[in-house]
Amino acid sequence: MGSSRSAHSCRSPRATYYEHKAREAEPERLPPRVRRDLEISGQIRRVWDENFQVYGARKVWRQLCREGVAVARCTVERLMRSVGLQGAVRGGRRRTTISRDQTNYPADLVKREFAAIRPNQLWVADFTYVATWAGFVYVAFVIDVFSRRIIGWRVDRSMRTDLVLDALEQALSGSLRLQRCDSS
Repeated sequence: MGSSRSAHSCRSPRATYYEHKAREAEPERLPPRVRRDLEISGQIRRVWDENFQVYGARKVWRQLCREGVAVARCTVERLMRSVGLQGAVRGGRRRTTISRDQTNYPADLVKREFAAIRPNQLWVADFTYVATWAGFVYVAFVIDVFSRRIIGWRVDRSMRTDLVLDALEQALSGSLRLQRCDSS
């Protein structure tokens, strides 16, 4: 009983090996799914290359459907993954902060005491970005610490120095008008 079991287990791997070698020599012996995967992989590669290697699985699948190739989207996803193809990812990460090791920061003139006893004594500014459906917009604020009101602001689609300077100019022009009104 023990010898027949070991003989059976030795025959199975040997048969599998020879079947594999025969399939390498004669591709028509491959299973139907493997043959279809090879055919569709070539079409996927062609569509991906024709579209500057930026199409993802969904767009490749749609293009194949337009060309009349009947294939499931999950099959396109599986084959693209197995071949190592992937589409371009929209919207890169925005780098808004530079680590402390690389920059010199200005002196902290208020010593982290954000308190004022009169208007226009202390202003603070903030520069940030906001994600919208149309993309990122950058916002610069100037805030009067006494009243805690925004006294100058600007919004723009690009991160430029002018954006912050425009917000500061708006705050300065508003404070000058208030000073003229107070003095008269």
